[in-house]
Amino acid sequence: MDHGTHHTGTDHDPGGQRTHTGHAGHQKGGATWGTAAKATLHCLTGCAIGEILGMVIGTALLWGNVETMILAIALAFVFGYSFTLFAVRRAGLDFRTALKVALAADTVSIAVMEFVDNGIIALTPGAMDAHLSDALFWTALLGGFAVAFVITTPVNKWMIGRGKGHAVVHAYH
Repeated sequence: MDHGTHHTGTDHDPGGQRTHTGHAGHQKGGATWGTAAKATLHCLTGCAIGEILGMVIGTALLWGNVETMILAIALAFVFGYSFTLFAVRRAGLDFRTALKVALAADTVSIAVMEFVDNGIIALTPGAMDAHLSDALFWTALLGGFAVAFVITTPVNKWMIGRGKGHAVVHAYH
């Protein structure tokens, strides 16, 4: 009998866990580096949009460094969560459930990313006083994002491997 043509149930799936190709790394117990990198990039995109927007707004309003950084971090969380929120809402979740999923999926990732990125900016000599038109501002910001990506990816891999973080989102699509 040719078993390659009739995999329709779970009887040929040891452990009863079916995966589809795009999400195999989300299973509890293990996650691929590619899956973790994609989750981190997803998070980084929202964080970057929010953080840059916060810096631009704070600068335009002539706010000080602390106020601008607080706004930038707050907007990084808002935009980071919103990407996940919109995705799971499209999958049919009501707003309250979608918000819970977004919070569970992204809080640790965004927090680590913001801590690292803003720490690098704060520790880079002159970066806090640099203007949006200065290369130092953008070098510190983009360098901070790059380092944050490298540090946050293993965090996301660990969380996804345990069925937490970004893995929560994939139960809904």
